[in-house]
Amino acid sequence: MARRGSLLAVAATLLVAIVAAAVPPTCERIECPAYEVVDSANGFEIRRYTDAMWITTAPIEDISFVAATRTGFLQLFNYIQGKNAYNETIEMTAPVLTRVSPSDGPFCASSFTVSFYVPPKNQADPPPAEGLRVERWAGTRYAAVRSFGGFVADADVGEQAARLDASLQGTRWAAAVNDARRADPASPYTVAQYNSPFEFSGRVNEIWMLFDDAKEAASDM
Repeated sequence: MARRGSLLAVAATLLVAIVAAAVPPTCERIECPAYEVVDSANGFEIRRYTDAMWITTAPIEDISFVAATRTGFLQLFNYIQGKNAYNETIEMTAPVLTRVSPSDGPFCASSFTVSFYVPPKNQADPPPAEGLRVERWAGTRYAAVRSFGGFVADADVGEQAARLDASLQGTRWAAAVNDARRADPASPYTVAQYNSPFEFSGRVNEIWMLFDDAKEAASDM
């Protein structure tokens, strides 16, 4: 029994180390929203976020994810550099989120919104700015997440989203994710990017599928 207990302790320590190692390295240098990993399997993990706040662009119409993200990033970068109602400089955070509302065809413009995480010290009174809005995740929000590397190309987005969706099917999380998609069919997935454009190695990107209610899934754990 003592040996078994020792092995369980080692396994638990290794599990904690694995979860800790999964935190994107960028989040060791700049602020990221806190989360808890509640489940992980081949190809995905489930995270629990609480009370995160974002500053978000108006919808950007474009046929290119890369171009739309660049447009939104520049708006938000100007915002944190002081182009806001308070002329206040705000620390850079991660990840940069791009919420994707796909078009009906390959040559039609999709709709994108781009978001920066608002640091906790600015969340009590985030500076307003023209063309931007504050988005608060009140309470608990869940994300089904798939990670991938490199610079994100337009072709990667749909492919990685399809892989995440396939990995979730048949799991206890599939119903909650599918319900969220039916409730908001215009925004089926979000791309999270953690690195500066000047970082060429060790890049971390993620596809998120967001959902709010995990009670049914949690009851099966």
